[in-house]
Amino acid sequence: MHQPAANDGRAPPLHGGMLALLTVAIAFSTFMEVLDITIVNVSVPAIAGSLGVSPSEGTWAISSYSLASAIMQPLTGWIARRFGEVRTFCASVSLFVVFSMLCGLAASMPMLVVFRLLQGAVSGPMVPLSMTLLLANYPNEKKGLALGLWAMTVVVAPIFGPIIGGWLTDNYSWPWIFYINAPVGALAALITWTLLRRRESAIARQPLDVVGLALLVIGVGCLQFMLDNGSDKDWFSSPLITVLGIVALVSLTFFVGWTLTERHPVVDLTLFRHRNFAVGVLALALGMFGFFGINVVYPLWLQTTLGYTSTWAGLATAPVGILAVVFSPLVGRNLHRLELRLVASIAFVVFALTAFWFARFTTDAAYADLVVPRVIQGIGIACFFIPVNQIILSGLGPAEIASASGLSNFFRTIAGSVSTAATVTLWQHRSDYHHAVLAEHVNAASPAATGFLDRLAALGAHGLPGYGVVEQVLTRQALTLAVNDVFWLFGAIFLAIIGVLWLARPPFGSAGPGALH
Repeated sequence: MHQPAANDGRAPPLHGGMLALLTVAIAFSTFMEVLDITIVNVSVPAIAGSLGVSPSEGTWAISSYSLASAIMQPLTGWIARRFGEVRTFCASVSLFVVFSMLCGLAASMPMLVVFRLLQGAVSGPMVPLSMTLLLANYPNEKKGLALGLWAMTVVVAPIFGPIIGGWLTDNYSWPWIFYINAPVGALAALITWTLLRRRESAIARQPLDVVGLALLVIGVGCLQFMLDNGSDKDWFSSPLITVLGIVALVSLTFFVGWTLTERHPVVDLTLFRHRNFAVGVLALALGMFGFFGINVVYPLWLQTTLGYTSTWAGLATAPVGILAVVFSPLVGRNLHRLELRLVASIAFVVFALTAFWFARFTTDAAYADLVVPRVIQGIGIACFFIPVNQIILSGLGPAEIASASGLSNFFRTIAGSVSTAATVTLWQHRSDYHHAVLAEHVNAASPAATGFLDRLAALGAHGLPGYGVVEQVLTRQALTLAVNDVFWLFGAIFLAIIGVLWLARPPFGSAGPGALH
């Protein structure tokens, strides 16, 4: 069979209409994949009801996807070297469409879980390779713009997922959250293959590291399962969670040792010998921990405490994408002129200030008040993802970009999973604490408490009904005080990350290999 000529970074960049078409195709495929991480979240009750299972069992539609995707992301480099970056990307997008359709057609929960598992597995290389292909085919002077457009789609897609998922579920039915992937993915794969099939990367027939792969699958699988289910099972008070934690720790420890001594490792951990890669990945993971945590607890607080519907919680969350869409291309286009550590530091200052802003909100906060800091956060998004990803890629060769992108996206994904688990647990524990403190003041010696109960009695709420109202008030206030604590913590984390950023050392180039020369 004829092999396309390998470009290995030597093919001339695309220009004009072909470059624009490639950008749209890759952006839509990336948007589609990242969207699917969150689009299912709001549809879990509908899915569970339709397939005759409990809502907790319905969350397996989310867990199975994230589990498989997290395992496959760090394997991106090996798969791309073995089969070629273009082939791997187009095959991933095509298979993603197939399994999306099968998810929509699933007639039982086990079927849906299996198809979501397969959908997550084939999605693993999509986001890392989307950045790799853009950087490989953009002119050097426009690589920063490519990085900006990529960051914009990766960051904005999860924000719009709940809104689109809720709208499709309410107006049509839950299978449509999967069916909409078919035309988008099919067209994206066709366009990408048409434009890039003769620009394939070099292929290396290296053997498969079976031991390393097994350790990775077991370690990451147990870690992701533990994070997805730890909160529901009260963490390490559960024997299952304890066993999963131990197996994950042992497997990943052996994986690191094995991979560093293996001649043909399935994951290239030697990338961490590059100072900027190690610093950039650490900053990205810590930044995602805080950013993702805010995006988890904020809509939860709106729905459980302020009485927002899923749709309105989504509309209160989504404005963060407005300025992100505006500023991402601007930052990317001027990346070569900017001090990347300073730009990223500005991002974390913005994140910290808006987190402290949120930490001052009460249960009386109006929608308009809540939206303003979310809009401002969008500036931080543009100043965070693009410079940090460029720091990660600086100094790497063309053959290392796929592996570097896969590894960095893996840590981004795991940081999000850890953040979700830790944030929800912290919120619950702080809520219990504040509830206990507030309840101490509800006694006969408290004028405020007795006055409130007297007013309730005057309205007809005597005895237990009155205390029921007091309990509701205490719960709302405790949840709000707890979410304020979480925001204060994230604000402090964002400020601490600034110190990490300045451990990176220039030159950083403008975006990716080739731009440094």
